[in-house]
Amino acid sequence: MMSLDSITLYLVATMVAALLGAMMVFFGRQENSPALKWWGTAYLLGASSVALWTATGDKLGPHLHLALNAVGFVACGMVWNAARVFHGRKPNWAGLVLGAIAWVAAATLLDPSASMLRMIVGAGIVSVYAALTASELWVERRKSLQRRWPAFVVPVMHGCVLMLPILIGSFLRPNDAGFSTSVWVTVFAVELILYAVGTVFVIFMLVSERTVTAHRTAASTDPLTGMLNRRGFSEACARMIEREAKGGRPVTVMIFDIDHFKSINDRFGHPAGDEMLKLFSTIVVNNLRISDLSGRIGGEEFAALLPCALEEGVLVAERVREAFETSGVVVEEGPVDTTVSIGVAGGPAGTELEVLLASADTALYQAKRGGRNRVEAAEELPLSLENWRRQSAARIGVPKGQSGTQPATA
Repeated sequence: MMSLDSITLYLVATMVAALLGAMMVFFGRQENSPALKWWGTAYLLGASSVALWTATGDKLGPHLHLALNAVGFVACGMVWNAARVFHGRKPNWAGLVLGAIAWVAAATLLDPSASMLRMIVGAGIVSVYAALTASELWVERRKSLQRRWPAFVVPVMHGCVLMLPILIGSFLRPNDAGFSTSVWVTVFAVELILYAVGTVFVIFMLVSERTVTAHRTAASTDPLTGMLNRRGFSEACARMIEREAKGGRPVTVMIFDIDHFKSINDRFGHPAGDEMLKLFSTIVVNNLRISDLSGRIGGEEFAALLPCALEEGVLVAERVREAFETSGVVVEEGPVDTTVSIGVAGGPAGTELEVLLASADTALYQAKRGGRNRVEAAEELPLSLENWRRQSAARIGVPKGQSGTQPATA
């Protein structure tokens, strides 16, 4: 029979697990997180099963005792499925109950006196679920290896602790009854507490990182088109320019401005204008490579950064212009003209984004003045942003002393 200390340890472990499970279910409802609800429910089921098994022993009879153990294995399957749900995958319902079915079959078919063999089967099932959980958390590719390792190590260590007495138990306790009352019972109880706490730490670490990432993404994304906003585009471009500069490769920037966009809003309403913006953003993304960057930098103005020479960038710009012109937008009042003016500027490796945008903006102004629905390439980069601002101010009639760029006319 178990010692009082072992029983106390198991009861403490179940109380800790139940408390953590209730906390995860609560936060899962607060944050509308299905994965947290799965994890929390698994903890509550497992804690209830172990608590009843510890407190009653064999008093419930063989059938209820077997059912309690099966519930514990279902809880292990729920922990694995929680990891699947967290990564956007569907629950594996067959795998959820397979461990419990395997345990019931083994317990029914094995000799009742073979306690060690039943322990081997049970520990093996839990170890398989621990390995599956670790695998689900490991394949999460949005986190660096340095930040993923706790999510992998905790369930792996849990499985190793369960398998260790199976691997070396025959050398320590050849007698089945002796093994069941050995020091491993206490070790399992202590490990259960550590695993429960460690797993919750990993879970909240993963949930917290995902929340931070979601907020960061929202801060750098345009909600209407789903493209990068000005801030996100600038940050992403800075990283690309730095990367291309290391390889000595040129970069090209283009600025798109939808022609007569204000008249579209005035004639057809702002919902139609929003649909036009979403259509154009789709055309831009579909006509760029996966390695290119694009974003909406304000109003009807979009921009893109391509790791290529100016000549290749002009060809891409022409492809975007033609695709938008032939998009064939029709409303109740009739077809809508869909044209865009594009300014393109290229520079050698390491050219600053602001310089490229300034030059592309000048080219865009020339495309507008040249009749719209055209692509203009900048002849040369401005010597400095300050000189470009002075030239731009003089060109559009800004009084001397005022600074800053002005948007091109729609």
